[in-house]
Amino acid sequence: MPHPIMFDDADPLLARVREIALAFPESTEVVAHGRPTFRCQKVFAHYGGAVRGGDRRDHSLLVKPDPSEVPALADDPRFFVPAYLGPAGWVGLDLDAADPDWAEVRELLDASFRLVAPARLVRDLEF
Repeated sequence: MPHPIMFDDADPLLARVREIALAFPESTEVVAHGRPTFRCQKVFAHYGGAVRGGDRRDHSLLVKPDPSEVPALADDPRFFVPAYLGPAGWVGLDLDAADPDWAEVRELLDASFRLVAPARLVRDLEF
């Protein structure tokens, strides 16, 4: 039985995340478990998720941050530990919490991409 779709394709926040995420070399979007994921062979971002042990956050971005950034992100109330992915070092950014800082979103996606992408794709980054 397939997962139900848990996003609105016309969501303007998703549109902006797509624009940024799909600009990375060879990145693609695949719906998995009812939500958009962004991949470069491996998943580097999820749109939407849930707080570990808590509420759904349909307008959130889940990424794997640079390990040196984790303490600062943990102190920021916009960030949360996502269900399932949190133990693997992923964090969630609640895009509904305030006006998203799109430069920050781009930096988070960039860091996540660099951590999971094959080395040849990281070398192809032009930004």
